[in-house]
Amino acid sequence: MAKLAYGIAVKVLEQLGSRTFQEISSAWGIRSDLKKLELTVATIKAVLLDAEEKQASDRRLTIWLGELKEVLNDAENVLDEFHYRVLQKEVMKRYGSTSKKVCHFFSTSNPLVVRFDLAHKIKDIRKRVDDIAALKDKFNLAERLEDRKIINMHQRRDMTHSFVNPLNVIGRDDEKEEIIYLFMDPFENAGRNVNVIPIVGIGGLGKTTLAKLVYNDERVVSHFQLRMWVCVSEDFNVTRLIKEILKSAKVKIDENLGIDQWQTSLRELLKDKKFLLVLDDVWNEDRNKWIELEDLLLGGCNGSKIIVTTRNDSVATIMGTTPTYNLDGLSQEDCLSLFVTLAFQEGEEKQYPNLLEIGKEIVEKCKGVPLAVKTLAGLLYSKLDECEWKFIRDNEIWHLEQNEGDILPALRLSYNQLPLHLKQCFAYCSLFPKDYEFFSIELIQFWMAHGALQSHENKELEDIGDLYIKELLSRSFFQYVNEDLYCCSFVMHDLMHDLALSVAQGECLTITKKSVIDEKVRHLSFVGNGQEFVTPLQKLSRVQTIIFQIELPLSLVEACISRFKYLRVLDLSESSFEVLSSSVGALKHLRYLSLSFNWNLKKLPNSICKLYNLQTLLLDGCINLERLPKGIRNMINLRFLVVTTKHTYLSENVVGCLKSLRTFIVNRCPSLRCLFEGMDGCLSNLRTLVVENCPKLTSLSLNIKHLTALETLIIDNCEELNLTEEDSQDLKLSLQKLKIVTSHKFAVLPQWLQGSANTLQHLEIEECYNFMALPDWFPSLKSLQTLIIIDCPKLSSLPEGMQGLTTLRELRIRDCYYLSRKCIQEDWYKIDHILEIDLDEDSETSSSLNRIINDIV
Repeated sequence: MAKLAYGIAVKVLEQLGSRTFQEISSAWGIRSDLKKLELTVATIKAVLLDAEEKQASDRRLTIWLGELKEVLNDAENVLDEFHYRVLQKEVMKRYGSTSKKVCHFFSTSNPLVVRFDLAHKIKDIRKRVDDIAALKDKFNLAERLEDRKIINMHQRRDMTHSFVNPLNVIGRDDEKEEIIYLFMDPFENAGRNVNVIPIVGIGGLGKTTLAKLVYNDERVVSHFQLRMWVCVSEDFNVTRLIKEILKSAKVKIDENLGIDQWQTSLRELLKDKKFLLVLDDVWNEDRNKWIELEDLLLGGCNGSKIIVTTRNDSVATIMGTTPTYNLDGLSQEDCLSLFVTLAFQEGEEKQYPNLLEIGKEIVEKCKGVPLAVKTLAGLLYSKLDECEWKFIRDNEIWHLEQNEGDILPALRLSYNQLPLHLKQCFAYCSLFPKDYEFFSIELIQFWMAHGALQSHENKELEDIGDLYIKELLSRSFFQYVNEDLYCCSFVMHDLMHDLALSVAQGECLTITKKSVIDEKVRHLSFVGNGQEFVTPLQKLSRVQTIIFQIELPLSLVEACISRFKYLRVLDLSESSFEVLSSSVGALKHLRYLSLSFNWNLKKLPNSICKLYNLQTLLLDGCINLERLPKGIRNMINLRFLVVTTKHTYLSENVVGCLKSLRTFIVNRCPSLRCLFEGMDGCLSNLRTLVVENCPKLTSLSLNIKHLTALETLIIDNCEELNLTEEDSQDLKLSLQKLKIVTSHKFAVLPQWLQGSANTLQHLEIEECYNFMALPDWFPSLKSLQTLIIIDCPKLSSLPEGMQGLTTLRELRIRDCYYLSRKCIQEDWYKIDHILEIDLDEDSETSSSLNRIINDIV
């Protein structure tokens, strides 16, 4: 499910335990009710991990958990309303409002509002929670800690074996040869007697099959004196693995002996032998456990090898001593050959060309994953009815009846290994279409809007979200597309998307004409004609997410805004209305609002400024938006803002007072001349500032000295921008990344950059045709790790003292012919300490050759 009961309980307890609610409970006379609610939820939370696991075999538990989630969701909504009122009061206090209504609302002398509105809701919630809590004892649930490893024995993978008939394997010949080459290469990591080669890929891709092909190849058999195969699976118990290795080597195991004797037997077995050990399906991320086993395996002869197959990059990092071998999907041709072999009897495909054509389309859905091909081919074997083939072609894989070993159970095993918070985040991704390109900064804000990021007192929520994405990438749930200084993009394999759909059923729904909408659905994504959904939506009331991936009528937008008062996320991107409905101001729970690429949008209603809880506002691509409303400063919770506007400047009163802002992106503002004006001590928490495609922008008019939290600054295609306006200041900044692209006014580095001498790690200058020289103080940037200079023809030399930049690891100079030639002919001594050098290909010689020459000298 998209949102596990455990996760909601954690969120509710965080709210109840905050200082805000402690102060409110005392002032409003509801301390007793809130305390009782907190104790009851804490008691239920203790057994929820056990309940979530056991519900698969107990229908009563599923029903109980569903009812619990309902009341916890309601509790979260009520508590969130309290938080909204606190923010409202803060806005009025900050900007000097004398509104008596707001003051009266927060006065303890107004029992009518307190007692009969929010207090009444709290009492109702507490009673419902008490009633549900009273039922938990009949399920005999055990208390569990969140970090306890839960292994469902019914879903554990079957033990693998080493045998494979190569005649039954299609493709992978090239991959097999590459692995075998690593075995035979005497210079490959010659410093170790035992090397570990990790093979990484998503479930069902054929990692085990590839390892079997290598293991049984005649050249490998003759090359190693001893070969052993062990399926590790989730249980990385060192004692068990020692016994399994001995068994694989045909060593008789005496169960009466202890671990010391088994360890001795293993050392004696491997001593002075060149061996091959395959550790298949490894999940362990505890480095200490691996070191304990590795110490027992280092007694073999030079040239011994260990192959590790895993779905997790972090496992490969812990165990590998060679570069990770990332396994790609099979080619379309090989997939089709595999499908034909398994779906047809010999020669049968020629008799049924229509089925073969449908089969080609089915194979395309598998995107190179052989296990998916095998699963679908197996379902269709001996079936010659064209309708049955079309049914498979036109339905998602997760709709098909699955057995252990088929593709979704294989992927679900990966899912079951995820921590709870990552399960929730992954499930939310089902709301986006297949092949959707995610951008990390926006997805993190989406997760944040739903409270899916676990808070940590020493980390920003954005950093926590970034760690989540890296973890999902390392486990192959996401696949990299591109990476920039402040953002990365990635996609989900279609099979991973199907898995997300599977686990999110009941809470997340992508609506089409044929969709059956359950009243418990919380998160909706529309992919069909908007008007036809108005009637089915009338039975829903607690929806938290609306994503429109279609052209929609304004009437549907108004219907959703007026009906769904608990929305946290509203995505209206690529719509066509000129004015957003003023009723949006009533969405007091809203955290995320996207109006991106609304080409016709001219004005935002003033009511939008009442969204005190809003954390993310996306206005990129709104090329006809005249200006931002002045009251936007009231959005005191705003952390992420992207703006496109026709306005000529953004004043302090509009944006500058947003002290919670962490990321600010200004893009495609053709008339913008001044980004900020009259700033003094504002934007003190801003960490990322990106200004792109603002051709008339001449000045930031921003006191750089106040941006003490700024880590990333990117200026792209702002030809007239002058960055030297603050050069007179004595600054201490924390800038880590600076990128300047296409600026005609950019001739020298600004003096204020010296304020980041101890923090700047990445400097990139591109297409700055008037950039003349790096300053004499450049070597003072003692933390610089990457320097990239592209297409700056007037830059002809590097400054003296470059040798002092001992942290510099990468130097890239492209389309700067004179600079590259100077570096090679005269200034090589300035850069010869840098590990990675990439100079113009048309220079007199390549940087790699010079590296070799330098090493020889």
